[in-house]
Amino acid sequence: MQLYRYLGVSSPFDSQHRLVTSPFVSPFVLASIRLLLAFYTLFTALFILVWDGVKDHTAQKYFSYFSELSYIGLCAYFCASGVQTLLYTRRGGKGYPLQGWPRMMQFLHVLLYSTITSFPFLVTIVYWALLASPTVFDEKFSAWSNLSQHALNSAFALFEILLTNVGPSPWLHLPFCIILLGLYSCVAYITHDTQGFYAYNFLDPAKQHGLIAAYIVGIAVVQCIVFAIVHGIIVLRERLVARRGRTAERPYTPEEIDDWQDIERPLTPVAI
Repeated sequence: MQLYRYLGVSSPFDSQHRLVTSPFVSPFVLASIRLLLAFYTLFTALFILVWDGVKDHTAQKYFSYFSELSYIGLCAYFCASGVQTLLYTRRGGKGYPLQGWPRMMQFLHVLLYSTITSFPFLVTIVYWALLASPTVFDEKFSAWSNLSQHALNSAFALFEILLTNVGPSPWLHLPFCIILLGLYSCVAYITHDTQGFYAYNFLDPAKQHGLIAAYIVGIAVVQCIVFAIVHGIIVLRERLVARRGRTAERPYTPEEIDDWQDIERPLTPVAI
């Protein structure tokens, strides 16, 4: 369908293997980094959830915060992309399973990439600008958990933006991101109705009154700005990498592949 092409799902899907390669490291190293980040984000999310349940007895609130939900999205992406990249190396650079999956699954993967390269920056900006308290660094757990979810999250996103061959997200992904943010606002009010608290004070109509609309619109505007900046950075990265001769169709030479496996033949360049 023509719509899928505009949504970033080409046919054949990712023929240049952009989603599983890097212009700077071999696929095996890229897979290792992604899986390491998957482990760290999964460990962090589970540790915070257990801590909230055992220490603070607030585990029921965990899934009511956008910070936690977006962090889970990061974890899901690194798990999925890490496995796909590892299987790509196991096949000697001849493809990876996602390329043969239904197009809806392919779309969801590239949309997930769009969210994990924009939502973390939104979370970081909103948290440190509006929500962080002076006591954030008073305790070790608070300092570690907040740095992991509200600072390292953006660092992990930058890794995908700057050090992989993944291209810029289609502009049609931006409305989907805005819709997801809108759906989260519904979650926030459902949480208040079922648990009696607002995840974020700026969503409380009793305190903010008419400012709620301004906050919601402001966050949507910030999301648009972040999405556009990330899009521009990726385009710039592609141009700079191309000047070095490290295009997506030649992310590395056969000699640069790790010696952990034998490659029968070098990758065949795909004409653009």
